[in-house]
Amino acid sequence: MAINWDEIRDQAVKWANEAGDVIRESFEKELTVETKSNADDLVTNMDREVEEYLINQIKETHPEHQILGEEGVGEEVTSLEGTVWIIDPIDGTMNFVHQQTNFAISIGVYHEGVGMVGVIYNVIYDEMFHAVKGKGAYLNNVKLPDLEEVPIEKSIIAINATWITRNKRIDPARLIPVVDRCRGTRSYGSAAIELAFVAAGRLDAYITMRLSPWDFAAGKVLIEEVGGRVTNLDGDPLDMLGRNSIFAGKADLHQLILDEYLSND
Repeated sequence: MAINWDEIRDQAVKWANEAGDVIRESFEKELTVETKSNADDLVTNMDREVEEYLINQIKETHPEHQILGEEGVGEEVTSLEGTVWIIDPIDGTMNFVHQQTNFAISIGVYHEGVGMVGVIYNVIYDEMFHAVKGKGAYLNNVKLPDLEEVPIEKSIIAINATWITRNKRIDPARLIPVVDRCRGTRSYGSAAIELAFVAAGRLDAYITMRLSPWDFAAGKVLIEEVGGRVTNLDGDPLDMLGRNSIFAGKADLHQLILDEYLSND
Protein backbone atom coordinates (compact mmCIF):
# COMPACT_ATOMS: atom_id res chain seq x y z
CA MET A 1 0.00 0.00 0.00
CA ALA A 2 1.33 3.43 -0.97
CA ILE A 3 2.35 5.66 1.91
CA ASN A 4 0.54 8.99 2.19
CA TRP A 5 3.44 11.32 2.97
CA ASP A 6 1.20 14.38 3.30
CA GLU A 7 -0.67 12.58 6.06
CA ILE A 8 2.58 11.66 7.80
CA ARG A 9 3.74 15.28 7.53
CA ASP A 10 0.45 16.42 9.09
CA GLN A 11 0.89 13.94 11.93
CA ALA A 12 4.46 15.07 12.58
CA VAL A 13 3.37 18.73 12.60
CA LYS A 14 0.51 17.96 15.01
CA TRP A 15 2.74 16.03 17.39
CA ALA A 16 5.45 18.70 17.29
CA ASN A 17 2.84 21.34 18.13
CA GLU A 18 1.56 19.30 21.05
CA ALA A 19 5.08 18.65 22.31
CA GLY A 20 5.77 22.38 22.05
CA ASP A 21 2.82 23.07 24.34
CA VAL A 22 4.28 20.67 26.89
CA ILE A 23 7.66 22.39 26.69
CA ARG A 24 6.20 25.87 27.14
CA GLU A 25 4.22 24.73 30.17
CA SER A 26 7.41 23.28 31.67
CA PHE A 27 8.93 26.75 32.07
CA GLU A 28 6.89 27.12 35.25
CA LYS A 29 8.18 23.85 36.67
CA GLU A 30 11.52 22.75 38.05
CA LEU A 31 13.88 21.42 35.42
CA THR A 32 16.17 18.45 36.06
CA VAL A 33 19.46 18.91 34.18
CA GLU A 34 22.08 16.18 33.74
CA THR A 35 25.26 15.92 31.68
CA LYS A 36 25.95 13.18 29.14
CA SER A 37 29.34 12.87 27.42
CA ASN A 38 30.77 16.07 28.94
CA ALA A 39 29.81 19.17 30.92
CA ASP A 40 28.54 20.89 27.76
CA ASP A 41 26.38 17.95 26.66
CA LEU A 42 23.16 18.45 28.58
CA VAL A 43 19.95 16.49 28.84
CA THR A 44 16.84 17.42 30.81
CA ASN A 45 13.76 15.63 32.01
CA MET A 46 11.89 17.50 29.28
CA ASP A 47 14.13 16.03 26.54
CA ARG A 48 13.20 12.57 27.73
CA GLU A 49 9.53 13.39 28.30
CA VAL A 50 9.12 14.91 24.85
CA GLU A 51 10.97 12.06 23.15
CA GLU A 52 8.83 9.51 24.97
CA TYR A 53 5.68 11.40 23.94
CA LEU A 54 6.73 11.48 20.26
CA ILE A 55 7.75 7.83 20.26
CA ASN A 56 4.45 6.79 21.83
CA GLN A 57 2.50 8.69 19.16
CA ILE A 58 4.55 7.23 16.33
CA LYS A 59 4.41 3.67 17.67
CA GLU A 60 0.68 3.83 18.27
CA THR A 61 0.00 5.14 14.76
CA HIS A 62 2.76 3.36 12.80
CA PRO A 63 3.83 0.26 14.76
CA GLU A 64 5.76 -1.07 11.75
CA HIS A 65 8.07 1.97 11.56
CA GLN A 66 11.47 2.27 13.24
CA ILE A 67 12.44 5.23 15.44
CA LEU A 68 15.90 6.70 15.94
CA GLY A 69 15.85 9.17 18.83
CA GLU A 70 18.58 11.14 20.57
CA GLU A 71 17.82 10.22 24.16
CA GLY A 72 17.69 6.47 23.62
CA VAL A 73 14.02 5.97 24.43
CA GLY A 74 13.50 4.36 21.02
CA GLU A 75 15.14 1.27 19.62
CA GLU A 76 18.59 0.69 18.23
CA VAL A 77 18.41 1.39 14.50
CA THR A 78 21.09 -0.20 12.35
CA SER A 79 19.50 0.16 8.92
CA LEU A 80 17.37 2.68 7.03
CA GLU A 81 15.35 -0.08 5.38
CA GLY A 82 11.63 0.56 5.51
CA THR A 83 10.40 3.74 7.19
CA VAL A 84 12.49 5.35 9.92
CA TRP A 85 11.56 8.38 12.04
CA ILE A 86 14.65 10.33 13.18
CA ILE A 87 13.76 12.64 16.05
CA ASP A 88 15.37 15.18 18.35
CA PRO A 89 12.95 16.20 21.13
CA ILE A 90 14.87 19.38 22.00
CA ASP A 91 17.68 20.42 19.68
CA GLY A 92 19.57 23.16 21.47
CA THR A 93 19.23 21.88 25.03
CA MET A 94 21.84 24.31 26.36
CA ASN A 95 19.78 27.20 24.98
CA PHE A 96 16.65 25.65 26.47
CA VAL A 97 18.28 25.42 29.90
CA HIS A 98 20.01 28.80 29.97
CA GLN A 99 17.87 31.04 27.76
CA GLN A 100 14.51 29.36 27.10
CA THR A 101 14.80 30.30 23.42
CA ASN A 102 16.55 29.15 20.23
CA PHE A 103 15.71 25.46 20.52
CA ALA A 104 13.58 23.26 18.30
CA ILE A 105 11.81 19.94 17.90
CA SER A 106 13.18 18.10 14.86
CA ILE A 107 11.43 15.21 13.07
CA GLY A 108 12.72 13.61 9.88
CA VAL A 109 11.01 10.64 8.22
CA TYR A 110 13.09 8.53 5.83
CA HIS A 111 11.93 5.70 3.58
CA GLU A 112 14.48 3.24 2.19
CA GLY A 113 17.18 5.78 3.02
CA VAL A 114 15.51 8.75 1.31
CA GLY A 115 14.27 11.78 3.26
CA MET A 116 10.52 12.06 2.66
CA VAL A 117 9.33 14.39 5.44
CA GLY A 118 11.09 17.09 7.42
CA VAL A 119 9.55 19.04 10.32
CA ILE A 120 11.39 21.56 12.50
CA TYR A 121 9.39 23.46 15.12
CA ASN A 122 11.00 26.62 16.49
CA VAL A 123 8.97 26.43 19.69
CA ILE A 124 9.27 29.88 21.23
CA TYR A 125 8.63 31.73 17.96
CA ASP A 126 5.88 29.29 16.92
CA GLU A 127 7.55 28.73 13.55
CA MET A 128 6.73 25.39 11.96
CA PHE A 129 9.05 24.52 9.08
CA HIS A 130 7.85 21.48 7.13
CA ALA A 131 8.35 19.70 3.84
CA VAL A 132 7.35 16.62 1.88
CA LYS A 133 9.83 15.43 -0.73
CA GLY A 134 8.97 16.82 -4.14
CA LYS A 135 6.34 19.24 -2.82
CA GLY A 136 8.42 22.15 -1.58
CA ALA A 137 9.13 23.47 1.90
CA TYR A 138 6.90 25.67 4.03
CA LEU A 139 7.09 28.00 7.00
CA ASN A 140 3.74 27.61 8.73
CA ASN A 141 1.37 27.84 5.73
CA VAL A 142 3.60 29.90 3.44
CA LYS A 143 5.64 28.12 0.78
CA LEU A 144 9.34 28.95 0.90
CA PRO A 145 10.80 30.18 -2.40
CA ASP A 146 13.70 28.41 -4.05
CA LEU A 147 17.01 29.71 -2.76
CA GLU A 148 18.60 32.46 -4.85
CA GLU A 149 22.27 32.72 -5.68
CA VAL A 150 24.39 34.95 -3.47
CA PRO A 151 28.04 35.96 -3.83
CA ILE A 152 30.17 34.96 -0.88
CA GLU A 153 30.88 38.64 -0.13
CA LYS A 154 27.17 39.15 0.59
CA SER A 155 26.59 35.87 2.41
CA ILE A 156 25.72 35.22 6.04
CA ILE A 157 27.20 31.93 7.25
CA ALA A 158 26.33 30.10 10.45
CA ILE A 159 29.45 28.81 12.14
CA ASN A 160 30.45 28.36 15.77
CA ALA A 161 33.58 30.23 16.84
CA THR A 162 34.98 26.92 18.09
CA TRP A 163 35.79 25.88 14.53
CA ILE A 164 37.87 28.94 13.70
CA THR A 165 40.05 28.62 16.79
CA ARG A 166 42.31 25.74 17.77
CA ASN A 167 40.22 22.57 18.07
CA LYS A 168 40.46 18.80 17.67
CA ARG A 169 38.32 18.42 14.55
CA ILE A 170 39.54 20.76 11.82
CA ASP A 171 42.47 22.98 11.02
CA PRO A 172 40.96 26.46 11.48
CA ALA A 173 43.13 27.67 8.60
CA ARG A 174 40.62 25.97 6.25
CA LEU A 175 37.72 28.05 7.54
CA ILE A 176 39.21 31.41 8.52
CA PRO A 177 39.40 32.61 4.87
CA VAL A 178 35.68 31.79 4.45
CA VAL A 179 34.84 33.85 7.53
CA ASP A 180 37.09 36.67 6.34
CA ARG A 181 35.40 36.83 2.94
CA CYS A 182 31.72 36.45 3.86
CA ARG A 183 29.58 39.40 4.97
CA GLY A 184 29.00 38.04 8.46
CA THR A 185 28.62 34.99 10.69
CA ARG A 186 25.99 33.82 13.14
CA SER A 187 25.67 31.03 15.70
CA TYR A 188 22.31 30.06 17.18
CA GLY A 189 23.32 26.99 19.16
CA SER A 190 20.77 24.71 17.50
CA ALA A 191 21.60 22.78 14.34
CA ALA A 192 17.92 22.29 13.54
CA ILE A 193 17.24 26.03 13.69
CA GLU A 194 20.33 26.86 11.64
CA LEU A 195 19.36 24.34 8.96
CA ALA A 196 15.78 25.63 8.92
CA PHE A 197 17.12 29.18 8.55
CA VAL A 198 19.20 28.10 5.55
CA ALA A 199 16.03 26.64 4.00
CA ALA A 200 14.19 29.92 4.68
CA GLY A 201 17.00 32.03 3.19
CA ARG A 202 17.78 33.72 6.51
CA LEU A 203 21.22 32.14 6.37
CA ASP A 204 23.16 31.37 3.22
CA ALA A 205 25.22 28.47 4.59
CA TYR A 206 25.87 26.47 7.74
CA ILE A 207 29.13 24.76 8.65
CA THR A 208 29.78 22.52 11.64
CA MET A 209 31.98 19.59 12.51
CA ARG A 210 30.08 16.88 14.31
CA LEU A 211 26.36 16.23 14.16
CA SER A 212 24.27 13.10 14.66
CA PRO A 213 21.38 12.08 12.38
CA TRP A 214 18.70 13.51 14.67
CA ASP A 215 20.41 16.91 14.38
CA PHE A 216 20.24 17.12 10.59
CA ALA A 217 17.69 14.59 9.24
CA ALA A 218 14.76 17.02 9.05
CA GLY A 219 16.83 20.01 7.96
CA LYS A 220 18.32 18.09 5.06
CA VAL A 221 14.83 17.46 3.64
CA LEU A 222 13.85 21.13 4.03
CA ILE A 223 16.98 22.51 2.36
CA GLU A 224 16.90 20.11 -0.57
CA GLU A 225 13.27 21.05 -1.24
CA VAL A 226 14.31 24.66 -1.91
CA GLY A 227 17.27 23.74 -4.10
CA GLY A 228 20.04 23.81 -1.50
CA ARG A 229 22.75 21.23 -0.84
CA VAL A 230 23.66 19.32 2.30
CA THR A 231 26.91 17.32 2.39
CA ASN A 232 29.86 16.81 4.67
CA LEU A 233 32.79 19.21 4.48
CA ASP A 234 34.40 17.13 1.74
CA GLY A 235 31.27 17.40 -0.39
CA ASP A 236 30.35 13.75 0.15
CA PRO A 237 26.87 12.38 0.98
CA LEU A 238 25.98 12.16 4.66
CA ASP A 239 25.99 8.94 6.68
CA MET A 240 22.40 8.95 7.92
CA LEU A 241 23.19 6.57 10.77
CA GLY A 242 26.46 8.13 11.94
CA ARG A 243 28.12 11.37 12.93
CA ASN A 244 29.14 13.80 10.21
CA SER A 245 30.62 17.16 9.55
CA ILE A 246 27.90 19.24 7.90
CA PHE A 247 28.05 21.81 5.14
CA ALA A 248 24.64 23.10 4.07
CA GLY A 249 23.93 26.02 1.83
CA LYS A 250 22.74 27.58 -1.38
CA ALA A 251 23.94 25.42 -4.24
CA ASP A 252 26.32 27.86 -5.98
CA LEU A 253 27.78 29.17 -2.73
CA HIS A 254 28.19 25.61 -1.50
CA GLN A 255 30.15 24.68 -4.63
CA LEU A 256 32.32 27.79 -4.51
CA ILE A 257 33.32 27.28 -0.88
CA LEU A 258 34.01 23.59 -1.54
CA ASP A 259 36.19 24.35 -4.54
CA GLU A 260 38.10 27.33 -3.19
CA TYR A 261 38.42 26.63 0.53
CA LEU A 262 37.52 23.13 1.64
CA SER A 263 38.98 20.94 -1.10
CA ASN A 264 42.00 18.94 0.02
CA ASP A 265 43.34 18.71 -3.53
